[in-house]
Amino acid sequence: MSVTVDLSSKTALVMGVANARSLGWAIAEQLLAAGCRVGFSYQGERLKPELEKLTAGHGGTWIQQADATNEEEMAALFARAKEEFGTLDILVHSIAFAPRGAMENRFLDTSAEDWNTALSVSAYTLVSAARHAEPLLRDGASIVSLTYHASQQVVPKYNVMGVAKAALEAATRYLAADFGPREIRVNTISAGPMRTIAARSIPGFSGLYDKGARNAAFGRNATSEEVGKLALFLLSDLGTGVTGQTMYVDAGLSIMTVREGQE
Repeated sequence: MSVTVDLSSKTALVMGVANARSLGWAIAEQLLAAGCRVGFSYQGERLKPELEKLTAGHGGTWIQQADATNEEEMAALFARAKEEFGTLDILVHSIAFAPRGAMENRFLDTSAEDWNTALSVSAYTLVSAARHAEPLLRDGASIVSLTYHASQQVVPKYNVMGVAKAALEAATRYLAADFGPREIRVNTISAGPMRTIAARSIPGFSGLYDKGARNAAFGRNATSEEVGKLALFLLSDLGTGVTGQTMYVDAGLSIMTVREGQE
């Protein structure tokens, strides 16, 4: 028996889409295909033309520039969401950043400034977004963010971003507890290596990507479409009862040491 996800009565805000390779866009594509009305936020006016092109032809969409670390811009974003939708059923957080120097040098040499920037942008903005969204979220709504396995194991040159992702995962659990009485679900997806704009900031990413494909249980990396499909499950009524979890979609990379024949 096939299951069709119908989100035609649902509304969503997807934060942090940069281009067609963004995992946030992969999630948005699934939501739009299911009939959801979707608003988007983006960081910086230079990204506006790309997002306008992506959303062209999709009815019920709107876009707004918002720096997720700026309280005034966040307030304006969620005021726009209220104006457009009235309420929200879905919130997607696809935001992360660390200064390049923090990724190139030793973790030991991370400055306080770079530490604070990485954790503020990559983890605290989830808390901030959830707080701003709270008055708009309907009971039974769903929040999803994006993490990476470097939160659990050392990935060379990922450095302070690994700490930020660990903080994001912990924040997911605490937010899930806070929202529990209203059955608002909060989960995060841990995707395997993906060729996104964010990945370009990781020194040596091409080698990491190729190694991931060799070592994963499937013998390949997961795809952005697979990330989108897992998000659709979590964000729809199929995912009721699942909250506070870090869900892996990495073709089995995180369960492996090395594949047979790869020693």
